[in-house]
Amino acid sequence: MKRPSGPLLLLVFLLIFPLIFREGYYQHLMILVLMWVAIGSGWNLISGYTGQVLFGAAAFFGVGAYTAALLSSKLELSAWWGLPLGGLLSVAIAFPFGWICFRLRGPYFALATLALNEIFRHIATIWESLTDGMIGILVMQTFISKVPYYYVALATAILSIVGVDYVIRSRWGYYFVSIREDQDAAESMGIDTLYYKMVSLCLSAFLIGITGALYTNYMGFIDPKVVFSLHDISIMAILVGIVGGVGTIYGPTVGAFIMVAVQEIFRTGGFGLLNAIGKATGWPFMTTVTKYISEAHVLSFGLLVIVVILFLPNGIVGDWGIIKKIFVRSKKPAV
Repeated sequence: MKRPSGPLLLLVFLLIFPLIFREGYYQHLMILVLMWVAIGSGWNLISGYTGQVLFGAAAFFGVGAYTAALLSSKLELSAWWGLPLGGLLSVAIAFPFGWICFRLRGPYFALATLALNEIFRHIATIWESLTDGMIGILVMQTFISKVPYYYVALATAILSIVGVDYVIRSRWGYYFVSIREDQDAAESMGIDTLYYKMVSLCLSAFLIGITGALYTNYMGFIDPKVVFSLHDISIMAILVGIVGGVGTIYGPTVGAFIMVAVQEIFRTGGFGLLNAIGKATGWPFMTTVTKYISEAHVLSFGLLVIVVILFLPNGIVGDWGIIKKIFVRSKKPAV
């Protein structure tokens, strides 16, 4: 009898997760994980499969977030309309940007995406009559419970994974990979590389944009510093892809779980363990250690990426065969 696959077991677990873990804290963490699955899948499509490094994921995330917020604050419409409209508006931003900047290659394109991120952050900060600047926009949350938000986030994550998998298995996917491997060779074979890079960027922007709109609905408040953050959004999207596995379907899923877990472990001092030890022992030294460790999650990200690049250059999913061999070898009895 064939055993259920890993992804199917994970899906079953995620479907029943709110029924098992009823605490809001754990549901909140899982909602963040599912959002990062969607963002990471969008980033992976353009960067992992098409080979165009995107440093400006926060630009599309922020556009989606502000679309939902402005629909509520300015037009008095439901912020949930921001999910489809935020994705479409992100595509509208990505299209002219790609048309102009895809003439650039390598680090030049990556820097252009970084500039796009900063441009929109400054626009959201300065255009106070529209965005309220650094004051931010408050959106009334639809649900008190986190469970509805959880299942919307789960649906978004599933849509992202299934959508990327479908695209990669199609003719578009073969064109994307050919561009990643050798753009000049792809052009010599008659592939319109500009067109297919544009398609990949627009699909990526759509997935990231709808996640930004979901973030607005869930958190109920946004400002330019949060949703257009270079570190918290753009760099985090890259780390999710690299750690999980660039150019793999389930890499962003694994990367999202790991990165959110690492961030939370450091932020809470080992889920409060270090703080408890400090109170139990009464050592002032432990209080100082807890303070610095809770602020060291950025350092932990850097160390984690260095380890992955050195020992698992294709990410955890990409080098899963190597990881399995290590564990199998360690379980073999000594002769």
